[in-house]
Amino acid sequence: MLTKTVRFNQTGAEKLPNDRPVIYKIQTDSGKTNYVGTAMKGRVTDRILEHLDKGRIPGAKVKIEQISSIRDAEKKEQRIISRTHPKYNRQK
Repeated sequence: MLTKTVRFNQTGAEKLPNDRPVIYKIQTDSGKTNYVGTAMKGRVTDRILEHLDKGRIPGAKVKIEQISSIRDAEKKEQRIISRTHPKYNRQK
């Protein structure tokens, strides 16, 4: 599947594809992951813009990976969170 990295700003968010579900990581310039999330098909840009509007998660870039289904994306998201413990993800 497609992966893409853009700046964590409105212009970058608008460059992201919306045609499939994704896992996204908000990262620092050095690549440290601050937050991991999922977005449904058609909501990728909106989800990133929501994080920008709230201003609670610092970051310099967003890395996305398209996934075939939102269910698969959510499973992978949980594996990444449990392995990497991003600072801004609530632990479940």
